[in-house]
Amino acid sequence: MQVLPIPSGATTKESPSLGKLIVLTGPSGVGKGTLMRSLLQRHPEFYYSVSATTRSPRPGETNGKNYYFISRKEFEQLVAQGEFLEWAEFAGNYYGTPREAVLNHIQSGKLVVLEIELEGARQIRNSFPSALSIFILPPSFSELEKRIRGRGQDSQEAIARRLRRAEEEINAANEFDTQIINDDFDTAVNQIETFLFKETTV
Repeated sequence: MQVLPIPSGATTKESPSLGKLIVLTGPSGVGKGTLMRSLLQRHPEFYYSVSATTRSPRPGETNGKNYYFISRKEFEQLVAQGEFLEWAEFAGNYYGTPREAVLNHIQSGKLVVLEIELEGARQIRNSFPSALSIFILPPSFSELEKRIRGRGQDSQEAIARRLRRAEEEINAANEFDTQIINDDFDTAVNQIETFLFKETTV
């Protein structure tokens, strides 16, 4: 992954507020998107920050709901304007979190949830050191490979690239506040809830 530098003045240090930033990270294929959707169904009061990306939509994905699908030129223009809280390049595509909406919802007291890649999560740690960070792990690496191949959406080269990246990401799991294994889906969702409400009510 190539991490692109944030322009001068684009980072935003957190300010005291009632809101909280929650970061959900894990390797491709671990099921973090499905866990996120379940969490939002249970807790519609959460604000989910939709990321922008330059990759093409997958079957069933909707612009503005799953991602904001934009061109590389548009993305780079937004970067130059300091419009992203974090951003990086992964598997040949840019991904980034629009900054303004996240900050506004945190300042209004919302729990704001981001589902982002490892390098983005590291950038968030620098600008929001009190953010709660959750790393989703697969039950095993072989199971993760099975899930990625089972999608039927990537070339063999892309699968190999994702698996190499997954190894690096899993090795960084201890950087996060908690690690949750997505083996049994309902158990994993319950563990995320338990962690979040323990940390946000103290």
